[in-house]
Amino acid sequence: MGLLDILGFGSKTNSIQEFKEKGAVIIDVRTVDEFKNGHITGSKNYPLGSLSSKINDIKKANKPVIVCCQSGMRSSQAASLLQKNGIEVINGGGWSSLQQKL
Repeated sequence: MGLLDILGFGSKTNSIQEFKEKGAVIIDVRTVDEFKNGHITGSKNYPLGSLSSKINDIKKANKPVIVCCQSGMRSSQAASLLQKNGIEVINGGGWSSLQQKL
């Protein structure tokens, strides 16, 4: 792990593949309407504003989480929230670019 990885600027592709191999759940934190207009097949839609109410459900799944949104800003906030609650999480960034990495 290099300095860039520690700072969160390393290669996300490798980390995403590692999470995927561990059976990670993909959570899309965009609005319901945004999600309806396109999303990663099999992903769950928990809009950022309601994510805190889903923490216990996410913990019960006992799986790592990859969060995504439109550009990576909301998913960054979501990743921080989940991490603070003891959930193994990575910010996958924008959903369309994440889809290409999967």
